Amino acid sequence: MIKKIRVGILFGGQSAEHEVSLQSARSIIENIDIQKYEPIPIGIDKQGSWFFLSVKQFLLLFEKEKLPAFKGREGYQPPAGIQAKDIFFSPCVLREGLDVIFPALHGPFGEDGTVQGLVHLANLPCVGTGVLGSALCMDKGVVKRLLRDAKLPTPRFSCLKLHDSIKPQEIIREIGLPLFVKPANLGSSVGISKVHQVEELLSAIQEAFEYDEKVLVEEFIDGQEIECSVLGNRNPIASLPGEIIPQHEFYSYEAKYLDEGGAIFKLPAALDSQTVKQVQDLAIQAFLLLECEGMARVDFFLKRDGKLFLNELNTIPGFTTISLYPKLWELSGIPYSELIDRLIQLALERHKRKKGLKTDVRVASCASH
Repeated sequence: MIKKIRVGILFGGQSAEHEVSLQSARSIIENIDIQKYEPIPIGIDKQGSWFFLSVKQFLLLFEKEKLPAFKGREGYQPPAGIQAKDIFFSPCVLREGLDVIFPALHGPFGEDGTVQGLVHLANLPCVGTGVLGSALCMDKGVVKRLLRDAKLPTPRFSCLKLHDSIKPQEIIREIGLPLFVKPANLGSSVGISKVHQVEELLSAIQEAFEYDEKVLVEEFIDGQEIECSVLGNRNPIASLPGEIIPQHEFYSYEAKYLDEGGAIFKLPAALDSQTVKQVQDLAIQAFLLLECEGMARVDFFLKRDGKLFLNELNTIPGFTTISLYPKLWELSGIPYSELIDRLIQLALERHKRKKGLKTDVRVASCASH
């Protein structure tokens, strides 16, 4: 009998995207190949405590709420075979019971390199981008600067820090109206506002500062919202692009996760072959520039004149049933279950590759004269 690979699936966490993470974890658990893998759900509550669950315990969370949170100790019992103490945690606990970690975490303390570093300390393979790429892509301000400096097209932007002097008229002169205000280190459209008038700008910035100490103010691009999925390590591939047509003012948190009619997806996007290739090429360029591995969803704006702009990269894109990352791969010939398998295999491949690096230095002795 072939021993199954034990996959620790991290969910929950301390970010504003906690509830979304549970939806992603659920989809992964329900679609993973159980002939090959044994999923072990690992819940992180909003206080940062870690808990090992059985699949049955995990799925019970969804019986009463459509968008539940993980409440940690409440009703907690460790699954069979896990010896970890109640809330005690160290990297050694992961290494002793698991073969690979699949973070289904979104936002800070999950998508920003912190968990990736912890898994690296445990000397375990980790699905998705490593520490540096995760940290880079989490900070939209840093991403914008790197894209701009690499001469890759991105909208005009300005970064504000918590104690900066805010001058609305100067911001609008530089960027124009309408514009978007967003926390620099969050995703899932949390804390984002579209500003149409100068009077709305300060309150939008204040709302974004409730979620982060750095805020991005970004030019509004009047055009199509195009997304492309990237998969791979050193030689990544790009999916067919898709288009999001929001049915709200923009593609908000509610439209993504609560309102099934919140957006219309055109899969694939109605683009000519030259534009499809341009989207795919730019997606891979950005993926490699920002030190990504494993996976990322790359978001674009396409103006009516055909000019393409890179918006951002998500290194742990949503895995819910209505998320575009897996939908685009399914459209491109990789079904959901196979996608999960490929991501795990990419993590194992990268871990094996890096284990081949030297970790000691041998100094040649010098003969005395």
